[in-house]
Amino acid sequence: MPVTVGALKEAASETRVALTPAVVATLVRDGLEVTIEEGAGEGAGFPNADYTAVGATLATRKVTLGCQVVVGVGRPDAAATKALKPGQALVGLLDTWREPEVLEKLGAKGVHVIALDRLPRQLSRAQSMDALSSQASLSGYRAAIVAASAYGRYFPMMVTAAGTAKPATVLVLGAGVAGLQAIATARRLGARVTGYDVRPAAREEVTSLGAAFLATSVSAVGDGGYARELTAEESAVQRAELAAAIAGFDIVITTAKVPGRKPPELVDADTVAAMRRGSVIVDLAAGPLGGNVAGVGLDTWDLTANGVTLIAAGDLPQQMAPAASDAYARNIAAVVGALVTDGELKIDPADEVISRMLVMP
Repeated sequence: MPVTVGALKEAASETRVALTPAVVATLVRDGLEVTIEEGAGEGAGFPNADYTAVGATLATRKVTLGCQVVVGVGRPDAAATKALKPGQALVGLLDTWREPEVLEKLGAKGVHVIALDRLPRQLSRAQSMDALSSQASLSGYRAAIVAASAYGRYFPMMVTAAGTAKPATVLVLGAGVAGLQAIATARRLGARVTGYDVRPAAREEVTSLGAAFLATSVSAVGDGGYARELTAEESAVQRAELAAAIAGFDIVITTAKVPGRKPPELVDADTVAAMRRGSVIVDLAAGPLGGNVAGVGLDTWDLTANGVTLIAAGDLPQQMAPAASDAYARNIAAVVGALVTDGELKIDPADEVISRMLVMP
């Protein structure tokens, strides 16, 4: 019997889908049996007929939850997780820092809980499975587009019959995957771009994209090349030095997200108040726990008293659901490929990649 893979329909607020028709076609060619919950792809622009055309079976949620490997974008609801049986595998961005005991109980029951948000991203073998990076890249790209849409002037230098318009100046805080994509996209749009990161090594990545690098006296390099958490004293110094620079920019895009924890505040209220009227801030870290900018809401678009547009943009991949789903589905396919050996579901807890993603009691 072939291994069965089932893709769930997400909650109403989530437009992405875990498997796209193109990826389903690949899985079917590889000998897997794919089931799609009816309507799962509609939010991303993939109707049911697109799935059946490539060999998938449409089914109810109950039937889909009976597959050997159950895949989703976010964590399934309580009823779905309760329905899972020992020996099944659950794969997705499971937000393991939120109510971890729920996932641990699943693991104790014998369900193989595989959280993509725990992937060891520094391992080269894991790169094709790296859903956090694929979605962050979309966020960075979209952030520059959103900023350009909100900004009331040109991004590039424009020479017109009415005179010459100066290019917009853009500062991107954070040079991870999202930050670098935001820098590259803002550059393509013609803006004059500067990048910032607490890791000195990021300078080379930023300048390789044609942007300037903003240096401060704060340096914080952690394990695996990622930034470590700043001390309270370092954070205060960082905010003060950034504040002096931020007022001179037209656009600020912040990208410093910390999974499961409150994002660091990089831009305080006084700094926002010092920015020029017409400036725009896009906060990619904005979420239920706050953001990089003081006073940022949740999925809001606000105009401050001094005329600065403040955009809470923590859900940008959902605004590009077809592209985001394409990228995510390829990540899922790579994970499924690592779980299936010789036509059987074989989950090796000693595997250096899989073991780091497994949620155990």
